[in-house]
Amino acid sequence: MVVGLREQRKQRTRRALAEAALRLFDAQGYDATTVAEIAAAAELSPATFFNYFPSKEEVVFADRLVNAGVLARALEERAPGEPPAEVLLRAVGQALESPAWSVTPGGDLVPVRARLIASVPVLRARALLEIAALQAEWSAALVAAYPDDLDGTGADILTGALIGAVIAVAGQALRAGATGEPLPDLVLRAAAAVLAARPS
Repeated sequence: MVVGLREQRKQRTRRALAEAALRLFDAQGYDATTVAEIAAAAELSPATFFNYFPSKEEVVFADRLVNAGVLARALEERAPGEPPAEVLLRAVGQALESPAWSVTPGGDLVPVRARLIASVPVLRARALLEIAALQAEWSAALVAAYPDDLDGTGADILTGALIGAVIAVAGQALRAGATGEPLPDLVLRAAAAVLAARPS
């Protein structure tokens, strides 16, 4: 996907704000960090921060936008007869390669964000809602695209197994530290394994 210069600038600004925020949250605590401090650390104004994020909480979950539309795009591009599991796997791969991440999937701030979500109650609650919303969105998209092959339960089995496997494997890797395998590769391997093992 070719990204124009204007979009590239927006992505750089978004990334600078997200990186500054996560580093400050890690150093001095989520609640103790202000928007003004985040903007100053990114060498931007508070007004610019609010152009990109309505709140501190939104910074932590900025990358949900990468995942939100990726399955719809993969479904639009699917080949005739391509099964749902293969489309899902391709969507995961495309998401991992997206240039729009505010926190690079294999970068040093991924564990920081994971620790924040695990330790800050409001972020933990938000994460559960985000996961449920993504799973519901992906299931609905699969049912709409494969009305003769999948009902709601079948789609929920596929998407639930995929998201659960990715969360479990990524979470364990982040808790264990360096595994010798880049996190994006590990996520893709988990996705491929669970989708290959799907019920026929």
